[in-house]
Amino acid sequence: MKLHLNDIILEPVITEKILKTTGETAKYAFRVHPASNKKQIKSAIEKVFNVHVTKVNVMNVGGKWKRVRHQAGQTPDWKKAILTLKKGEKIDVTA
Repeated sequence: MKLHLNDIILEPVITEKILKTTGETAKYAFRVHPASNKKQIKSAIEKVFNVHVTKVNVMNVGGKWKRVRHQAGQTPDWKKAILTLKKGEKIDVTA
C-alpha cells in the first residue's frame, strides 16, 4: 500500500512516561497509520521533522472496552511508533 508522508504520521502521543523519556533520551512516540511499516515511518519522520532516526519500535495497541449510557462498546485498535533520534537532536511536539 502506497502511503503519503502526511498519511503515515497521524499525531504525537504525549503522556507523562513519554515526556520523561524524551528528557533523558531522545525518544518520541507517534500514532501512525496501521498499514505503515518501520521503514516508511522512519523516512516520514526524517523528512517531515528534518532529524535522523536511529531506531524505530512499533506496537499495536488494542482498543479498550468502554461503557457509555449503559451501552458497551470498544475503542478502535491503533498503532504506536516509538522513535529514537540521533544524540543532540529533538522534535518540538508540544507546539
